Amino acid sequence: MSKLHILIFPAPSQGHITSMLNLAELLCATTSFRVTFLVPAYIHRRLSQHSNATSRLNHLPLRLHPIPHGPHEDIRPGSFDVKDWLDSLSSTAQPSLRELLADDEDPIDCVISDGILSFVLETAEEAGVPVFYMRTLSACAFWVYFCLPHLIQSQELPFDCDDLDLTMVNLRGMEGVLRRRDLPRCCRHGLDSRTMQTIMHQTLQTPRPRGLILNTFDHLEAPTLDLIRTRIPNLYAVGPLHAHLKTRLTGNSSSTSLWEEDKTCLKWLDDQPENSVFYVSFGSIVRVTAEAQTELWHGLVNSGKRFLWVVRTDSGGMEIADGGRGRVVGWAPQEAVLAHPAVGGFVTHCGWNSTLESVVAGVPMVCWPHFGDQQVNSRFVDGVWGIGRDMKDHCDRVVVEKMVRDVMEDRSCEFQRRARDLAKAARESVVEGGTSYYDLDRLIQDIRDVCSAA
Repeated sequence: MSKLHILIFPAPSQGHITSMLNLAELLCATTSFRVTFLVPAYIHRRLSQHSNATSRLNHLPLRLHPIPHGPHEDIRPGSFDVKDWLDSLSSTAQPSLRELLADDEDPIDCVISDGILSFVLETAEEAGVPVFYMRTLSACAFWVYFCLPHLIQSQELPFDCDDLDLTMVNLRGMEGVLRRRDLPRCCRHGLDSRTMQTIMHQTLQTPRPRGLILNTFDHLEAPTLDLIRTRIPNLYAVGPLHAHLKTRLTGNSSSTSLWEEDKTCLKWLDDQPENSVFYVSFGSIVRVTAEAQTELWHGLVNSGKRFLWVVRTDSGGMEIADGGRGRVVGWAPQEAVLAHPAVGGFVTHCGWNSTLESVVAGVPMVCWPHFGDQQVNSRFVDGVWGIGRDMKDHCDRVVVEKMVRDVMEDRSCEFQRRARDLAKAARESVVEGGTSYYDLDRLIQDIRDVCSAA
């Protein structure tokens, strides 16, 4: 019997590619599946240049398949219209997608699509190929997006921005937890914005596929996962995927970075005392202004803490002086950095991959979110999970210094205890008998079942 052939199509952004490529590796390494992984040609080039993924994938039945893309190659919030970007991706990717789905000599048995790409679902349905969705954000952020129409119906949206600390009362399961300022930033821009309308349209398609895959684990987000199951019963919580990959592949892992990693920072960390360094990184998309960088720098220096700061060459802003207590790099091997014993805290934009990597490493966070799911994630880090501080909307040197001291000094025992507990739960979820281990096996079996029935 020939191997089942799975097509995986992520949105072309670092955070989406990282988690979906981890899933692709897991499926290839633990099953008899073959995977074709679709990425725009420029992503294919950068993966080949800056990660070890391509050499690693040579040992698996997994191929990266380059496709054309439109004018918006690099995602920069505010620099382009989300709907235009999705329309551009759809128009340029559709020919390759249809060709692959129509290939009788090497047929596609199943598609795993990024849940923000509804055109992939529609094209696969036309071809009679079953589809599973994967969303690369947290369960709590997904639920907020899913509930936006209800918040509109209950007249909690739209709102003015005069009182952003007003608590949301009609967000089922999160009553009294989220404030206006904790909602995705698109909620501050009015209901008629193309971004808001596009996000709601894409999210409301989620019940259509055969199931929904999330990169999270039950112990971390059980109440929210239960809420999602009331609307999308076939839900697979298979994360943290990077930890799952290491467990199932006996400790090995691969980089999926689109940026060149400076591994010399690990040697610098070797020379620092345990739990003495704050790692600072805002991911692959966020641009930090010179003014914000200045405030962050003063706050870190005034705290007296050592720091390792990622400043991308394309991020703008200013040059960061290390002040004798720091190290500045263009990009870092983040999983290895967070796992290093010298690192005691993480100043982060709170993207979901970074948040999960910090959870697995047991490193408390200071969260400075910018867009997307980050506002929701940072609120849960602080107000629900108790593993860090939320610096949302208040980046000045006084606040930075206070929150860094909270994490490293004043409340360090509290944060480290909670972080260790969640790290232990994350590791337990991906070993045999764990909830994520079980859900991955269930996903694999369900893929086999729907393919045999198709």
